[in-house]
Amino acid sequence: MTDHVIASYVIETSLPLEKAAEVLAGEQSTGTFVRVERESDGVRARFAAQVESLEEIPMTDASPLPGSVGDPALRRRALLRLRFPLDNFGPSIPNLQAAVAGNLFEIKELAAIKLVDLDLPTAFAQRYGGPRFGVDGTRALVGRPAGALIGTIVKPSIGLSPEQLADVVDELAHAGVDFIKDDELQGNGPSAPLAARVAAVMPVLKRHADRTGRMPMYAFNITDDIHLLEQNHDLVVDAGGTCVMVCINMVGLAGLAHVNRFARVPIHGHRAMFGAISRSDQLGFSFRAWQKLARLSGADHLHTNGISNKFYESDAQVLDAIAAVRAPLDGVGATVPVLSSGQWGGLAHATYRAVGTTDLLVLAGGGIHGHPGGAREGVASMRDAWASAERGESVAQAMEASPALRRAADLFGSPRD
Repeated sequence: MTDHVIASYVIETSLPLEKAAEVLAGEQSTGTFVRVERESDGVRARFAAQVESLEEIPMTDASPLPGSVGDPALRRRALLRLRFPLDNFGPSIPNLQAAVAGNLFEIKELAAIKLVDLDLPTAFAQRYGGPRFGVDGTRALVGRPAGALIGTIVKPSIGLSPEQLADVVDELAHAGVDFIKDDELQGNGPSAPLAARVAAVMPVLKRHADRTGRMPMYAFNITDDIHLLEQNHDLVVDAGGTCVMVCINMVGLAGLAHVNRFARVPIHGHRAMFGAISRSDQLGFSFRAWQKLARLSGADHLHTNGISNKFYESDAQVLDAIAAVRAPLDGVGATVPVLSSGQWGGLAHATYRAVGTTDLLVLAGGGIHGHPGGAREGVASMRDAWASAERGESVAQAMEASPALRRAADLFGSPRD
């Protein structure tokens, strides 16, 4: 079994690259700003982080981080891989984070520092277990053994009474949607508390299941203080719910892992606030590194964003995120990538051509609720487009065959081929 973690960083510094790497390795393992008496050669040999590789890469035009030292004219950029002994922290994600992503962001010798990947030993999978349901379990619960899973977000995001929410869910269920979720803004507030939402929604879904034999999955947002997560989960499941949503960054990875220990239904992992730790090229985590920890901690579904989205990420970044979530992770099952943000049927062909799979949960908020023909045609436009893409047809063929997709294009613009 591998007894170390490899953490990969992109760094910038005005120091010699080798010196900056040494400072970083020391600060995050046995060292401090001066060699101390008990930092013996034996201690360093067993516990010090070691430079695995250091490769200079081209500079960008980004500004240095505040407080960085040295002559800006001497700045250089590198891909640095550090090897951390597993003995330093054990297979503990919180303590791993302290080592690979703790004080290092504050080191003044670094003008930029971003954690871009993690290679983890199987000891983490053995401790945390990863998703309990993943792709296959989600498909079984939804009753959709093949094809893209088509879902939506409740809109408006907040402001609906539980009774109004029930009407929306009834409309979406009749439209044939696979999946509905609370918006991340809809928590357990006094205007529409979780218990009232569950009480309003679950009878609607059960009636639909009685009619059709299939029940759409509704991801109730159980995000809350840590001591409330289990009772929130149990409230949903005891009422017959088949999914809970956790805003991962609000409860932390340890909070997500806590939910996974007692979860009886899939955990829909929302990445809200992720931009705060990833948007800058100069600082924070890449999605590729972060998603491994989220999957280990139990996310059955994980948001990746979608192409042509309304946020800052490029298509290349989105496609890399989808590929990262789909990549095997030793010892854990498959997590479902969740595509969202500005999605509609006209993006199906371009997305499918790029990712080559329908093991996806594709969420369209405005793309379904805002369809000129209402939710029924919104869902139909998504379903028609993804089925056409999977059959290898062109966008033009899909448009010709689907009135619902043509009507969507009247509002959202030309589909992407």
